[in-house]
Amino acid sequence: MNTEHDWITTPVTADLLRGALDVERTAHGLLPHRLPPAARRQIPDDQLAMAESQPSGVRLVFRTDATAVALDALAIKRAYKGLPTPPDGTYDLLLDGRLTSQATVPGGTVRTIDFATQSVEVHEGPPGTARFAELPPGDKTVEIWLPHTEGVELIALRTDAPVAAAPEHGRRVWLHHGSSISHGSNAASPSTIWPALAAARGGVELVNLGFGGGALLDPFTARAMRDTPADLISLKIGINVVNADVMRLRAFVPAVHGFLDTIREGHPTTPLLVASSVLCPVHEDTPGPLAPDFDGGVPQFKATGDPADVAAGRLTLRVIREALARIVAERAVDDPHLHHLDGRELYGEADHAELPLPDKVHPDAAGHRRIAENFVRIAFGADGPFAAGAGARP
Repeated sequence: MNTEHDWITTPVTADLLRGALDVERTAHGLLPHRLPPAARRQIPDDQLAMAESQPSGVRLVFRTDATAVALDALAIKRAYKGLPTPPDGTYDLLLDGRLTSQATVPGGTVRTIDFATQSVEVHEGPPGTARFAELPPGDKTVEIWLPHTEGVELIALRTDAPVAAAPEHGRRVWLHHGSSISHGSNAASPSTIWPALAAARGGVELVNLGFGGGALLDPFTARAMRDTPADLISLKIGINVVNADVMRLRAFVPAVHGFLDTIREGHPTTPLLVASSVLCPVHEDTPGPLAPDFDGGVPQFKATGDPADVAAGRLTLRVIREALARIVAERAVDDPHLHHLDGRELYGEADHAELPLPDKVHPDAAGHRRIAENFVRIAFGADGPFAAGAGARP
């Protein structure tokens, strides 16, 4: 890299960001958010507040001739008391759509969560820098995908050539909402979470509202989706409702209807795909809540509910899949742009036999690739709800 005094410093501004619904000015720089302020004011717990501020699917996009790029940032990291500290989040650099380099940002603020009490200890740390060197010369589009596993306050770009915001390509915007798998849990890097892989293959611009632990049919999330411009919309519904044990079948069905009603207020004819959960054996027939399981020495999860309670309306993935299929079929009579997908078509019995869930709930990097491949084939295929030309705004 060139020496510091040869660099051009560019403050990070909102016009360089894609995939965020809001940006917050902080003491250090710019904090991307995946929910707007009105929704954030209604968030009831630290889990969702943390998840929406982790920039899954958010990326810096710019044009430049630079051969060296440095991103100064303050990382906001998460750790759990009694467990090894997670590795630093990964920053993926893509050149003209191709993953070329990766980096991390050392230091930063660490929030340590106690599983038992849910208390949080905060340890302040200094900003750091993600460095990318030896980029090819010439004008190019650079994307820096921000880490999906930690928050980040963006301070500045430093480059050895000027930077300009990249022009919009006119691609369709895909707005997706889901749980921790959509957020990217256990994926290898931010540009290889399954929605990012699917968006790249489908040739669309991703806005990812996948929130670890936060796909709970919250009305404020539905309103955020209602108000976000989009050409294609998908929802993954099921696993968080079960593993948080937040409602029974009587409440679940009208909650789904209400969520869909709200989205349709802003997107009355947009292709809308409702997908149930991928296969998750621990919750197929056993209700939540979900609990961590350390008995084997490797952190995993287990369902703690009683299957006998299903008769009284307690939810499992099998119950939710049946309910979602029925809801979509009933609504599709008057809504021809509404579609249903059984999540086991994305990851089912055969996939689980080949690519088991390492912690019993989340797929690994190969699992994310498999889900993306299946989603592209089903949703973006010639007869799929997101086929070329579907949903494009005039």
